[in-house]
Amino acid sequence: MTHPLVPEIINLAKPIAQKLGLEVVDIIFQTNKKPPVLRVDIRNTQTDTSLDNCEQMSRLLEETLDSKEIIPSTYVLEISSPGISRQLITDRDFISFKGFPVVVETHTPYRKETQWRGNLQARDEKAIYIHKKGKIINIPLEFVEKVEFDAHS
Repeated sequence: MTHPLVPEIINLAKPIAQKLGLEVVDIIFQTNKKPPVLRVDIRNTQTDTSLDNCEQMSRLLEETLDSKEIIPSTYVLEISSPGISRQLITDRDFISFKGFPVVVETHTPYRKETQWRGNLQARDEKAIYIHKKGKIINIPLEFVEKVEFDAHS
């Protein structure tokens, strides 16, 4: 479940990332940790994401979050790049990884399975479509927990 502050943080983080030539890939606020951890995954839209990209994003986002006082208590801000073996989240991810092996995990069993492996075909507003052993399988989005690039295939 997404923390209620995440949409507001996304609205602040996206323009900062765009100014730096970056894209916000994911934001997770882990309030079960002491202190809470706000993890922001970014990607450089032109080249590999560098440590300098992460440092710039961290500095500017931290200044903005602190000035707006969005997070009421002490927290740890982590800026990172998701790397190649990562979760597919954005439309761009699903377009870029079409035809590549993926693992689709479901939070509850779908057709008695909670993990599906196959080559990604598409994602739309209804389902994730994978090619597995000569068949196209559609996994309804309401069952999907996450989709990751399968580096082990």
